[in-house]
Amino acid sequence: MPSTREQYILITGGAGYIGSHTNKLLAENGYQTIIIDNLIYGHPEFLKWGEFHRGDLHDLQFLRSVFSSHPIKAVIHFAAYAYVGESVIDPAKYYANNVANTVNLLQAMRENNVSQIVFSSTCATYGIPHMVPITEDHPLQPVNPYGRSKVMVEQILADYSKAYGLNYASLRYFNAAGADPDCLIGEWHEPETHLIPLVLDAALGRREHIEVFGTDYDTPDGTCIRDYIHVSDLAAAHVSALDYLDRENANLICNLGNGSGYSVKEVIDTAERVTRKKITVVHGSRRPGDPPVLVGSAEKAKKLMAWKPNYASLEAIIETAWKWHLKLNR
Repeated sequence: MPSTREQYILITGGAGYIGSHTNKLLAENGYQTIIIDNLIYGHPEFLKWGEFHRGDLHDLQFLRSVFSSHPIKAVIHFAAYAYVGESVIDPAKYYANNVANTVNLLQAMRENNVSQIVFSSTCATYGIPHMVPITEDHPLQPVNPYGRSKVMVEQILADYSKAYGLNYASLRYFNAAGADPDCLIGEWHEPETHLIPLVLDAALGRREHIEVFGTDYDTPDGTCIRDYIHVSDLAAAHVSALDYLDRENANLICNLGNGSGYSVKEVIDTAERVTRKKITVVHGSRRPGDPPVLVGSAEKAKKLMAWKPNYASLEAIIETAWKWHLKLNR
């Protein structure tokens, strides 16, 4: 049997935001990688490491050809649609892509005796939190089809583990942010819905203003509080999860976050300090379903994977995002 480094790590969605950062870190740590991406949302410019195969997870024959032609050790599964609003308007799209296509992926894994998978999950599995910080034993009560699709996959992984001996790590992210410190890749969504890049767009003048949805929440400054985790820290957690599956031969479900929250106003104020530009703010009404505070406890990940965020401050996160934003918007 080949050693771990002689085998491949298959990354689905590896041309996307978090997938590309994880691919970069794996390459830097000596892993061989295979990237599958349909490039609907991924960027060919991010395919700087590993071996790329363009295709879709709905195509089981395509998956079989990739698995049968490479000695694959484990899978890191990022490929999913992730726009909450769109999932409400078109849930069929989300259940087909996020759930049914994952079953195809697991089928190809089973046929080729690949028994380890790290799954890109989300804090949207929790829904409106009953307690903060959120721990992994918080009830799973998602309030939109996107979150429900991720819960369904987690349930499928648990069933496959019991029935077929699959080992999985399910990583529930909070708000991914920032960019590769080398500025080779970064956050690039079309359309963009994440707060920090939208704020930086306003700083660059690409947007006239940033709209703040709700200023009357029960928080210190009245705006929503969120837990921001740097994308490179998320990438490191995926590498640690692979090591955990190898070492422990056991399943893992854990949150990934900084464990501290920052308000929308704090994000804007910090962005103004980092960019040295004035950002125009327009106050709007609350959006339905937005909880006042979403902050996660990552103590389990720290304990079991010996992982901890290196980018602990919001300013450090935004500095890397700004450097990338300037490059992307040239």
